[in-house]
Amino acid sequence: MQRLALFDLDNTLIDLDAAFAVWAREFAEEHGLGRKGKEWLISLDQNGVPHRELFFTKVRDRFKLSAPAPRLWSEYRARMPHLVTCRPEVIAALSSLRLEGWRVGIITNGTPDNQLGKISETGLIDVVDGYALSGAEGIRKPDRQLFNIAAHRCGASLGDGGWMVGDNLEADIKGGCMAGLRTIWINRRSGTSPALADHVVTDVLEGIALLRT
Repeated sequence: MQRLALFDLDNTLIDLDAAFAVWAREFAEEHGLGRKGKEWLISLDQNGVPHRELFFTKVRDRFKLSAPAPRLWSEYRARMPHLVTCRPEVIAALSSLRLEGWRVGIITNGTPDNQLGKISETGLIDVVDGYALSGAEGIRKPDRQLFNIAAHRCGASLGDGGWMVGDNLEADIKGGCMAGLRTIWINRRSGTSPALADHVVTDVLEGIALLRT
């Protein structure tokens, strides 16, 4: 099996939840929503409304904001790349993988401006061989074709196998399996581990350590 490792971005390589909490605080302060408003924003995100177009429609209606939902969403996309961070240890671990002969890529769902902004601002763009963004390609994980694009941009082929590392069971783990890759699930919460993943870890650094063994 070839040394190919594809990684999800949000809540795998970067802590999107922590950045979102900072954004929610800033947004609540800007619009005078108070502490309860900030908590409502975080709750809405955690209760399964991740698609930001719908999210900001609900936010606008809830707080009777004058700005249209598309503008709120656009402002969010412009801000988030400056709030997310990638731990230096993760950057170093990815660099080490490449020095050891691995092809390393990022495969992520989301709009190109937001996701590429995160990859660039965090420095991840300097430690990967390629990336595939759903919004740029018009297809989303778990579609096998997005995995194929990511592998190709890393100079690899899905036919030779490899690994997918991510936190989403449907998009990352099931998608990786359908693409013919072995999988590592980042399960940051306690609970039953699914048989679908080859390995289950609580942090991406643990996943990278597994690859290196």
